[in-house]
Amino acid sequence: MPNHDGSTKEPSAEEEAKLERFKERLALEKRIGERMGRVGHKILIASGKGGVGKTTAAVNLALGLAEAGDSVALLDADIHGPGVPLMLGLAGARPTGTEEGINPVAYDDNLVVMSMAFLLAGDSDAVIWRGPLKMAMVDNFLADINWGDRDWFVVDTPPGTGDEILSLAQRIKDVDGLIMITTPQEAALASARKSLTFAVKTNIPILGVVENMGPVACPACGHEMKLFGEGGGPRVAAEFGVPFLGSVPFDPEAVPESDRGQPLLLTDRDSPAAAAWREIVARLREVVAQREASRSEEA
Repeated sequence: MPNHDGSTKEPSAEEEAKLERFKERLALEKRIGERMGRVGHKILIASGKGGVGKTTAAVNLALGLAEAGDSVALLDADIHGPGVPLMLGLAGARPTGTEEGINPVAYDDNLVVMSMAFLLAGDSDAVIWRGPLKMAMVDNFLADINWGDRDWFVVDTPPGTGDEILSLAQRIKDVDGLIMITTPQEAALASARKSLTFAVKTNIPILGVVENMGPVACPACGHEMKLFGEGGGPRVAAEFGVPFLGSVPFDPEAVPESDRGQPLLLTDRDSPAAAAWREIVARLREVVAQREASRSEEA
């Protein structure tokens, strides 16, 4: 470091440490950019609160995209409560490592998955981490996993507006947007509004709202039953001026099937819920295509 008399001064240990951290951050951002540069559309699946079926949505959306022949990566970014492997029948799976990084776990030819659950010794292991460690793991998921060339990158984020979703939105520079999952229940809708406001304030694009656990036909008489309320998803979407992607009817088989690692979209292909997820996937494609066209026109 030059002094006023032209001589140089050796940097202190603290200055060298700061410089090294800066170099490491630049290298990390470069790796993330390279990994994400090979991925097409990046989608964050979010919810205002737990228990609304966010992970179910992430799994079925990823499967729906893969079912159509697209190459999909699914990242389970819920560090404390990773549930994607269980729902896909991948509990106990382990990723493999190479000199280029870590390979995600393959579900089939079109879908690969990465989750904190793959790194834990057992299902009952708890991750007791503060924010900085969680953010470091999110960075590692983005920078050090061999995602390869993918058409879609679907991220199951933790519920609420915590550090993880903000970090993901900041690290993935060209994220397409966020899909908000809610139920018709007023408590869920109130939380969804908070999360949508968070997205607006942090400049995260909103692709739309999905209503889970919607009205279902009574198996005995065919009468439509509104177990959790009526019209909450469309109402919230209208309030924020974003697309309503669709409503998925409540299905009592969804939970036991998911617990057995058998996603509804594949095990009960003809059910109303499976049909709803496919319609939502089709609507998502339309919304993304429309936004791409608008950006091209603006350019």
